[in-house]
Amino acid sequence: MSEHSETSVLIVGAGPVGLTAALELRRRGIDVVVIDRLPTPAHYAKAVGIQPRTLEVWDAMGVVRPALDRSTPMHGQIVFVNGAEVMRLDLELPDDVPYRFTCMPQYATEHVLRRALAEHGTAVRRGVELTGYEQNTDGVIATLRDGDETTRLTARYLVGCDGAHSAVRKGLGVSFEGDAFPEEYMLADVELDWSLPSGYGVRAMTQEDGTTSDLMVCIPLPGDGRYRVSSFVAPDLATTAEAGAVTHGLEGKHPPTLGHIQAVVDRLAPEPTTARNMLWSSVFRISHRIAGSYGTERVFLAGDAAHIHPPTGAQGMNTGIQDAYNLGWKLALAVSGHAADGLLDSYDAERRPIGEEVVGRTVRHAREGIGHGESDAETIIMREAQLLLGYRDSAIVDGRSDSSPAPGDRAPDARDLRQDTVATPLRLHDLLRHPGHTVLLWAPTAAAVPALASLADTTVERFGDVVRAYTVSPDADPADGRVVRDENGNVTRLYGFAAAPEAVIVRPDGYVGFRTSEPSMDRLAGYFENIVRIGS
Repeated sequence: MSEHSETSVLIVGAGPVGLTAALELRRRGIDVVVIDRLPTPAHYAKAVGIQPRTLEVWDAMGVVRPALDRSTPMHGQIVFVNGAEVMRLDLELPDDVPYRFTCMPQYATEHVLRRALAEHGTAVRRGVELTGYEQNTDGVIATLRDGDETTRLTARYLVGCDGAHSAVRKGLGVSFEGDAFPEEYMLADVELDWSLPSGYGVRAMTQEDGTTSDLMVCIPLPGDGRYRVSSFVAPDLATTAEAGAVTHGLEGKHPPTLGHIQAVVDRLAPEPTTARNMLWSSVFRISHRIAGSYGTERVFLAGDAAHIHPPTGAQGMNTGIQDAYNLGWKLALAVSGHAADGLLDSYDAERRPIGEEVVGRTVRHAREGIGHGESDAETIIMREAQLLLGYRDSAIVDGRSDSSPAPGDRAPDARDLRQDTVATPLRLHDLLRHPGHTVLLWAPTAAAVPALASLADTTVERFGDVVRAYTVSPDADPADGRVVRDENGNVTRLYGFAAAPEAVIVRPDGYVGFRTSEPSMDRLAGYFENIVRIGS
């Protein structure tokens, strides 16, 4: 065994979730080591759906532009049953939501995040496997294997983003309860030459008496006529699952040929269609499971290591990215010695209920269809966009809840904010594009601006890099420094501001942490005392 090394955080797994966790820590100056047992990145169009909420997250992280450069829009879905179109769903969102649904292959997502991480000075250590670890009061001692060499690495924290068969989860000894779907599927990345409108997913099936006997789902990918096609496995590729095993993910031993995919297209495409230029294919199985805990003390789980479920609605990778986004800022405060007692406990308390809900919902949707039995299309789409997830029951949010957004809710965007020194309008989310908390002080009149602007200045002086603070007013003149003007009333409307001053604190992950109609330093400090160690 060779030399012993150290780091603040060891992240196991360099998929989208592990890379997000690493990037969030590096953005805050925390040193990390990222390992992945694969010697090279996988070139799979595995998870392809990118939700609007994830694009908001990437915006705050500074990677949304390179992501959009490699993506294609997802406008909606067309459903065919027995060759006839039975539904066309357009994925429409309110104007105040800054991003729409999009698709990009997982290897492109990983490339964007990996490049951003490299720009922060960290490269993934590939071909390195975690073979075991021990926890103590000060951190984790991990044993790593790199080819024939074994090393030990001490980390203050360990984050397992290593998938459904997670070695980190197994080391924790937590449960991973659930079950497997009996069906086996096959995937392929191909071009289809049909005349259906671009940017729409296609679901085509054969049904009799409400029972689906054959199925094909096509999700658009970047490229002319390119789709990720999934279907029931061809009989000659079918395998037998090991009893009691976690059967979830790709099985690379018997990949489908282009002929297998063409046979599915011949049976189910709504018009004569040729599949060509296959880049990749695989057989895969689906399970639904959730970890009994997302972490304790020094070790945490995120993504497929914590929850697995059907790909229905493209929820899995997006949920995992938001696991990492929730954990990242909290872990950074803990490493730097500024986390209040119990802050890290909020990760499991906030994210595990989300995981339970997503697992349950995607299992229902896989069996019954998205939105089955529901009538409010706007709510269905907002939920699938992951814009309705929140933490109202969290112990680390506080304040009045009679206005929306309430503490624990996503902080909505708003357009047409103005500053006199900026030629074009700002979005509210522009103010959130930094690693700390954001304090928004509402001044309903010009007369209220000076006192609240002074409070904004004092807040920044007291808390330093922990916060940015802004006064928002419809009557701000001038609008400069930490004062912005709500020129067309969009912030007023979306935040339910009225005739009295208010304060809203937005957490680093874009959720409202605190709201009060009595903006004062004492009230603001009361919230921050539950999050950070002030003055330490």
